[in-house]
Amino acid sequence: MNEYDLITLPNGIRVVHKHVTHTKIAHCGIMLDIGSRDENPDQQGLAHFWEHMAFKGTQKRKAFHIINRLESLGGELNAYTTKEKICFYASTLDIHFDKSVELLTDITFNSVFPEKQIEKEKQVILEEMSMYQDSPEDAIQDEMDELIFAGHQLGNNILGNVDSVRSFHKPDFLQFLNENIDTSKIVFSSVGNVPIKKVVKIAEKYLGHIASIASAKVRTPANGYSPSVQNQDKDIVQSHCAIGKRAFHIYEKERIPFFVLNNILGGQSMNSRLNLTLREKYGLVYGIESSYQPYTDTGMFSIFYGTEPDSLDKSMDLTFKEIRKLQDKVLGSSQLQTAKNQIKGQLAMSEENYNSIMLMMAKSLLDLNRIQSLDSVFEKIDKITGVELQDLAVRELQRDDMSILTYTPKK
Repeated sequence: MNEYDLITLPNGIRVVHKHVTHTKIAHCGIMLDIGSRDENPDQQGLAHFWEHMAFKGTQKRKAFHIINRLESLGGELNAYTTKEKICFYASTLDIHFDKSVELLTDITFNSVFPEKQIEKEKQVILEEMSMYQDSPEDAIQDEMDELIFAGHQLGNNILGNVDSVRSFHKPDFLQFLNENIDTSKIVFSSVGNVPIKKVVKIAEKYLGHIASIASAKVRTPANGYSPSVQNQDKDIVQSHCAIGKRAFHIYEKERIPFFVLNNILGGQSMNSRLNLTLREKYGLVYGIESSYQPYTDTGMFSIFYGTEPDSLDKSMDLTFKEIRKLQDKVLGSSQLQTAKNQIKGQLAMSEENYNSIMLMMAKSLLDLNRIQSLDSVFEKIDKITGVELQDLAVRELQRDDMSILTYTPKK
């Protein structure tokens, strides 16, 4: 990332800004280093529930006024929760940047968690859970997390479970915030045609008065991993398959080479090896994709696809056959260069999305305490060798180390 400004407020909240002159839209967000893995056993789903409740009332606004504040100006207000992060963010015309920051600060730090709204939102979240359960391609991803991280918070569903969601009341939210809020682990990030002096002035105006808070809570380290194979009969027509294992965390040097290896095998592009074989050559799947998700102390590699029940075994054999090809033969110089060019092009295109840049800067600061420039990432990619990728495939993609979860139609 080039040309960004970074300051730290007296309370520990960091402010990072990238000044872009050729846009009229300002993107900004408040990201907290809190996620579903920070929940106690009786708090499952509380982080995500808090994300919902932030929009349901503050000390000076009711839900309608929160929703209408930016929407009436043509802007957007949104939020998301992951295993390790919660983020509230907004996009508006740059002339409304001040309003965005004020509103984001209000919903992040001044929510009042009205009991009536909590009861109403419980039903909304339960409907959200049902929606995912009715979608096997989504449900199998959540259950794969549980299989890979069995007995650990990273394996818990971000939405929680029916019993936990129904049990929450206002004191639960307040307790969760008191246990986890740490102003040194909060970043305000922005991208747009707003001078840094103005950004700092507005950040100090709305975020500077937040009391400095330190949390003593320590995340539970990832536990041990044992591969598991499971099948579930479902009321479905198509079979679904998930294959995965633990992978590198964000601080390991193999992270970027493994990211490239994953992209070759089953990345989002249509020319990934798995897509070319299972879809284009054999017509066994509509879509197949592998992914690599690094966390702060562990990571997860996974493959997902759906296929006809009679093709489940064949598609799985072909999947592992493609993995074996990466293990048995070093990529030729032309193939390797193509793979590098592809991943660099994808990363460069992501930098055309200013909202994505804003979110990336915040996450990078929270996880790495720095923001990598695109050139430095390219430099690391250019140094990757075919032998290195082959070695990673041999060490990290052994079939015996993979967990496999399948959904098959009830007979």
